[in-house]
Amino acid sequence: MRNSKFYSWVVVALLWVVALLNYMDRQMLSTMKSAMMIDIAELQKAEHFGNLMAVFLIIYGFMSPLSGIIADRVNRKWLIVGSLFVWSGVTYGMGLAQTFDQIYWLRAVMGFSEALYIPAALSLITDYHTGKTRSLAIGIHMTGLYMGQAIGGFGATVAAAFSWNTTFHWFGIIGIAYSAVLVFMLYEKKADKTAEIKENVSTTEKIPFFKGLSMIFSMMAFWVILFYFAAPSLPGWATKNWLPTLFAESLNIPMSQAGPVSTITIAFSSFIGVIFGGIISDRWVQTNIRGRIYTSAIGLSLTIPSLILLGFGHSFATVVGAALLFGIGYGAFDANNMPILCQFVPAKLRATAYGFMNMVGVFAGAGVTSVLGKMTDNGDLGLGFAVLAGIVALALLLQLTTLKPKVQDMK
Repeated sequence: MRNSKFYSWVVVALLWVVALLNYMDRQMLSTMKSAMMIDIAELQKAEHFGNLMAVFLIIYGFMSPLSGIIADRVNRKWLIVGSLFVWSGVTYGMGLAQTFDQIYWLRAVMGFSEALYIPAALSLITDYHTGKTRSLAIGIHMTGLYMGQAIGGFGATVAAAFSWNTTFHWFGIIGIAYSAVLVFMLYEKKADKTAEIKENVSTTEKIPFFKGLSMIFSMMAFWVILFYFAAPSLPGWATKNWLPTLFAESLNIPMSQAGPVSTITIAFSSFIGVIFGGIISDRWVQTNIRGRIYTSAIGLSLTIPSLILLGFGHSFATVVGAALLFGIGYGAFDANNMPILCQFVPAKLRATAYGFMNMVGVFAGAGVTSVLGKMTDNGDLGLGFAVLAGIVALALLLQLTTLKPKVQDMK
């Protein structure tokens, strides 16, 4: 199988499941609060529950650069397998927890272990997929994250049918079992010796730590990409955390209806965005070196009017239509982040670079979640969404005027 011409897509399929488990396991806790607080009284306080969410994000954010650095220096197969095994074991352990402190520290370990996955997985996919399939492959992988987030939202439903302990147990067992599958089916990408001779570069020699960081942060393009990645992360996290509330307030419907409608709308449209954004980008870059940048820019440009409509719309057609437009645009953006990075950063430093991007995105999300929470208390949630449109417009302008790649794939 490893030598099959289809194995590059097998890698995407294998990692798609891991991506699903990555988001599903972290999301379940947020939906099972009501079931868990019967046995763990501390969870009845929103402050304590918020601390559980915060410790994950803080550790996940700070670990992201380190995880990228590690991924550029070790066998990524074993890093992915180990990461999945540990966070699945943590998920199983959540079902055994009897105190708030136990859940708190398990959540901290989950932040550590889950952070190891994304940089390693994306850099492995980009090594297996060249310019003709790279954005589509990344886009398909991203749909696993969307699906995991959606399935994680049904944790409370499963817990109601069984128990929250059993729910954590079984999802943990599934992840542990799947890590064993990866041991036998996932392989690190072999170095292409022919390409090394032709390009006069080594794909196996590691770049020294400080030299690597110096190379990345001395690139003006990387600073632009860093801001370009962080700015859309603000509305990206805003929709994850506050869109149900916005739907409920704007449409004057109960949260029981607003939650499913908003989640399904964003998930469906994002699926469309990453697939079509990946296909268009892969084709466009063959005729125009800035094809990926233009595809991503088109996607981001769709999110600007959608954020304004989400902020000030009050009819069902306007709000749902805006959410659909946002999902399509954000999906096209999401599918092209790593492929654009590959046009500026050498293969041996991509996981490191993406780790820093992931950190900035997570901390931007944590910040905007807090700000929008205060705006919600003041009745200004819609205004907050509209303001985010201006930040995205600034990032879009900066990207189009400064990012000018010279190659499809930096060696």
